[in-house]
Formats: sequence, C-alpha cells, structure tokens
Amino acid sequence: MYDRFLIAPIKTGLVTDVKAWQIPEDAFARLNNAYVHKGIVRKRFGSELMGGSNVSSMLDQLNSRLRILIDTSDGGGVASGTAPGIVFEPGQLFSIGDEIFTVPDNGTPITMLTTGSATTMTFNTTTGAYVFTGVAALTSVYYYPAQPVMGISHYEENKVTNNPTYAFDPQFIYRFNGSSWDRDGAVTLQGSNSDFFWSANWTGRTLDETALFITNFNATVGTPLATDDPMYVYRNSTWAEFRPVFEVAANLSDGYVQTAKIILPFKDRLILLNTIERDVTAGTNSEHVNRCRFCHNGTPFPADVPDNVASAVSNAWLEGSLTWTIGGTTRRSDGAGFIDAPTEEEIESAEFIKDRLIVYFERSTWELAYTGNQVQPFVWQKINTELGSKSLKSPVPFDKAVFTVGRTAIHGCSGANVSKINEEISDQVFEIRNSDEGLQRVCGIRDYFTEMVYWAFPSINAHEDSAVFPDKVLMYNYIGDAWGLADDTITAFGYFEEQSATSWESSELTWAEANFMWDSGTKQTKYRQILAGNQQGFMFICDSTISTNEAVLQISDVAVVGGDILCEIIDHTLNDSSYIKIIDAQGITLTGSGIYRVEVIDSNSVKLMDADMTGTYEGGGRAARVSQIDILSKQWNFYINKGKNFFLAKIDFAVQKTDAGEITVDYYPSATQLSMIESGQATGMILGDNNLQTYAFSELYPLEDSQNRLWHPVYFQTEGECVQIRLYLDDEQMKDDSISSADFQLEGLVVSARKTSERLQ
Repeated sequence: MYDRFLIAPIKTGLVTDVKAWQIPEDAFARLNNAYVHKGIVRKRFGSELMGGSNVSSMLDQLNSRLRILIDTSDGGGVASGTAPGIVFEPGQLFSIGDEIFTVPDNGTPITMLTTGSATTMTFNTTTGAYVFTGVAALTSVYYYPAQPVMGISHYEENKVTNNPTYAFDPQFIYRFNGSSWDRDGAVTLQGSNSDFFWSANWTGRTLDETALFITNFNATVGTPLATDDPMYVYRNSTWAEFRPVFEVAANLSDGYVQTAKIILPFKDRLILLNTIERDVTAGTNSEHVNRCRFCHNGTPFPADVPDNVASAVSNAWLEGSLTWTIGGTTRRSDGAGFIDAPTEEEIESAEFIKDRLIVYFERSTWELAYTGNQVQPFVWQKINTELGSKSLKSPVPFDKAVFTVGRTAIHGCSGANVSKINEEISDQVFEIRNSDEGLQRVCGIRDYFTEMVYWAFPSINAHEDSAVFPDKVLMYNYIGDAWGLADDTITAFGYFEEQSATSWESSELTWAEANFMWDSGTKQTKYRQILAGNQQGFMFICDSTISTNEAVLQISDVAVVGGDILCEIIDHTLNDSSYIKIIDAQGITLTGSGIYRVEVIDSNSVKLMDADMTGTYEGGGRAARVSQIDILSKQWNFYINKGKNFFLAKIDFAVQKTDAGEITVDYYPSATQLSMIESGQATGMILGDNNLQTYAFSELYPLEDSQNRLWHPVYFQTEGECVQIRLYLDDEQMKDDSISSADFQLEGLVVSARKTSERLQ
C-alpha cells in the first residue's frame, strides 16, 4: 500500500534562496518558460505580430516592423536614392510591393537578396545609396532600418483607450497607423542602442492642447558634438526641438537645457530630472546628475512666440525674479528654477505613487516632495540610503508601491519604506549582466490581465559570443508572490489599445495555438495589450492566451559552409541549447520538421543542427524561438520528519487537455543529478517512456474527449533520501511542432509513495 500526498493548488513558484529539499512542497528549484498563476503552473506567455495584414505570413512581417516610406518606383520600375539616417548595415530590408530585399553583408555596394524578380537591387552600406530596377512600377519603396526598439509611448489626445501609439529606435520616430508602423516626422536622432526614450504627456500651449515630450538623453559633457540630440515635443501635427531657456542675456537665450534623462508633469509644472545644460556664451555643456529643474506653474510654452520653441524665450523656465523685454513687452519670471539633491549620485529613474514622486538614484531612493511654496515648490527627502536603481525603464507602478530592479535587489517602495520583494530568488538580481550596460537595459511592465510583472534583462548565462541585448524575462505574479523565468529578447515594453477585435478570419493562429476563448477579454476592441519591441525593430503583442512565440528574428542569409548550415540572424541572443522554428525562407528546402537546435557561431550567426539544405536562399525568412519548458521540483521526502527514506511509485498529474501535447518526466534520487530515465534505458529496466501525455486517451477512456482536465499517471521506481522530478521537453519533443507548440497547464499532482529504510542514507 502507498501513502498519497496531494500537491494543489500550486502557489509558490520559483524558489532559489534555500536548498531544494528545504523549499515548500509546491515550490520549484527551476521554473523556466513557465510560471505560477492562480494555483496552476502555466507555460510562459506567447506572442503575435502587431500589424498583420492577413495576406501571407511572409508579408505580414512588413507591417509589424518599424519602417520608412522613402520612394516610389517610376513607370519603368526603377527607384534610386539614399536611405535616411547614418546606420547602414547587414540585416536591413527594403520592400516594394510584395518583393522583399535583404542586405546580407557590407558592400559598396552589395547586391541584395530578393524574393521576387528585380534585375538590379544594390545597397551601399557606407553611404546608404540604393538602386532598384525591374521592380513593380509606381509602387511604394519602404526601408527597414532593423534597429532595436528603444521606447514605446502614447500620445494622449483626449480619446479614451484609443490613443495613437509611438515607437522609437535610436534614429527615428514611428507611429502605428492602424495597420503598420511608419516613420512620423522628419526628426533624425543619433542615440545608441542603450539610450532608452523617456516620454511624457502634458498640457500644451493652451489647456485643450496636449503635448508629447520625448528625450533619449544623448548629449556630451563639455564641448558639444554634432551627434548630440535635443529633447523633442509633438503638438497635434509636428515635432519640434524642445530647449527650455532658463537664463537670458541681452534679450537672447544664454542658458538652456540641452537634454534631460526624465521629463514629468508634477504639481502643475513640467519637471526635468538629471539635466545636461548648455552655456551659450562659453559654448559648453555641463551635467547636473542630481538636479530637478522645473518650469513655472502652468504651461511650459510661451503664448506669443512661434512654434519653433528652440528659439523661444519666455518666462516659463527663467530662474528667479527677472524682467526682460521681448517684442516690446516686458516679461517677468514667476516661480521657475531648480533644486539639486544633496548627493553626488546620479538620478536614474522615477515613478509616481498616487500623488507622490519617487526618484531613484544609483544607490538610494528619494522623494521629490511638494512644499506648496511657489518660490521654492520642491524639496528632496531621502527614503532609503542603500537601495536604488540603474535601470531607467524598470520601475513598475502600483497603487500603494513601486517595484523596481536595483543593483542588489528587486524592491518595492511604499513612499515611506523601501524593501526587498525577491526574498525567494534573492540571488536572481546578480544574474543580470553588468557589462555592455546590462543594468540599463532592464525594462519592465505590468500585465493587468494575468496580474503579472515582466522584466526583460540580459543574463550572465547568455552565450559568450551572443549579443548585448536582453535574453531573459523575469515573470512575477504579484498577487501570489510567485516567480518564473522565460527565454526571450525584448528591448522595450509598452501598451497598445487595440483598435478592433480579433476574429477567426483576422487571426493567423492555428486552432491548436489559440488556447483562448474567442470571446476572451484580451481579444476585445480597445483592450489594453502588452506591446513589445525587439533588437531588430519587430513590434509584437505579448499574450498569455497564446502558446507559441512569434517569428520575430529575421534571417538575413543562409549558406552551407564546410558542410554546416549557417543562418545569419543579426543580434540573435540565442544559446547553444536554443531551438528555433524557421518559416518563409524563400529559395531553399530544409530537411526535418522546421524546428532546429542551434549552435552559436557568433552574435550574428548560428549553425542548424541535424539538418540538410538544398537551393539558394532568397530572403524573407524568419525564426521563432521555441520555448523549452524546464521545471525542477522540490527534493521531496514526505517522511523526512521521521528520518526515513522513501520509495516513489507513481504521480498522478492533473493537466489541462490539449490536442497533442506531452512532456517528459525525469527523476533524480538522493540529491543527485543522476537521470533515472537514462539509467533505466542503459540497463533496460525503465517502465515506459516516462512521457506525460496531455491529450485525451480516447480509446481507453472515451469520456476524456469531453473533459477539460485530465488525470494522467506517470510511474517511477526509485528509492532515496529524497526524490526530485524534472518536467521538460526533450530533443524529439521540441522538434515536433504539435508538441512544442501545445499549451501546458499543471493544476496539481498526487504523489504515491511509502517510507522505506529506518534512517536517512
């Protein structure tokens, strides 16, 4: 006879701060590509393209990438010119109608790959010059810079849950037009791939006007450079430079803010945190890393000067009580100024708790408190002296606290105290890579539907030859206080207020991939979706009701070199254990299922394992990460309090039914990593294949066809001081699309065991 132990509901999630035998019964020593939500272990969130046109999967990618309309082919099918910007490199694209052109390498010029029949398609990666002949006549020419997404924002133009969405890469500003992402305005920036954009909406020139302010904090200290960027403001139709003048001499601007790290409206004023300021007379920039500069009470714009705010001198930002004459009218400053925090640390980020502004410095947390005094409206108050942040985009606001990623902990600030919230995974913050500005690349967002917080970060466990961008997502269930991890590359998060509802006709998901009800709240019109961008300029929706990852890694070239199939995927962030699914690769045929394990060659190329190829690659291909679920349980011994070993006979798993899903269940005795599956196969003693099927056993149990939840057993035969199980997809299962794309939900388990020896051994 066996004793039976129920483990349900499952609430704890990932716990790594103590040894695996000391964690709770429903906790996990490893929880990769899975998380705990409402008592269930679930597969990580999936994703889908942002701007699909439902024409074909190959063409849908074009609407889901940041792009620029640069030309129109003439009546003879010819187009030539120079692409905008200053970055021209492999991995960039052009499209003309349904023909896609891929830049496979550097060249002066290089002949691009084409999915169509163009006769000339060259691109100079030094100058940006392009030439096309033999393309569709009188057709738009689009250019895809393929740069990392560095910010996502809304323009709050007084439309409830239907505001325009903007995205930013290091060079350009883009707006979603309802079906695709296109460049907005003529602004060209020169930031780096770690210069996040900060944005804020506030009142414009009049109370009924909204202004969108943006900054990428790209400016030099000392002698200004041509690559310095100002701040910008958008009001209704145009982008203009935003340079607040705070000092005048002889009626001319003598001092202005070149840029600031953070722009926020607070207490009826626009404030700038961590500023770089220009002394016009000296011709130099000075940094003020601990400064808050604020305008007067009211609009930050003058009412009687042109829209070109770069040359506007007004009383909005002038320091102290000054008077001057402009246009024959005497003006007087009224309450603008600055206040420096009493610390030499740099301001890194900020977020609100209700009506209080919390400001994160490198190693401390402060509040910018409002005094009500119009002469000096703000004062600095220190909240915590040891916990700060280095991540501009990591703070995630809640009603009573702000969560953020710091150097030594993930912590929450209540306005009165700052305390760690990651006690269960206290070492995880030290897994964030410090090199290549890793801490600055952390970005977070709150998913209201699943009650989760997601933080994307670059890990120290990434392949040494991989790129600098994030390769992991830390998932936090803030209701249940449970953690999990996922493999993904996301450079920026934001929200998207969906314009129209999802229908079966408009969706590209298969029935198996769409593990949601068609009347789900996430598919309603104007639902607030989680929007993400990656290092190649793809924009996609993160959705917990989807069980697969979108193909958002462009394949720039495929070639056979020395018998190996090499895929060029710029800044891929994959590891040697990663799996990818290749779709829409034109001109070639690959053996196998289309899902391949990769071996990393360098940051821009991988080798496909166990595959052969025929043909010549013509472009259009993309790769999707295939998530490998990997779950490691507690080291169980239900008789540990009696000092006895135990024998594990069977576990009955309660799983949500799928069409074809399954997962391998391995097990390790007595605090070892000795696989009992491998040992059983080597000795011929294993019973079955140790696969947990999540599909119905229709022939044996016809009723299972009608069930949503299935109880399926897996049998074991091992004794030890403890036993630990591992649920994962093996190589064969990963390469089977019907299995690896299936959803996985574990609702609970019943362990059948008995005590054995009289002492632990």
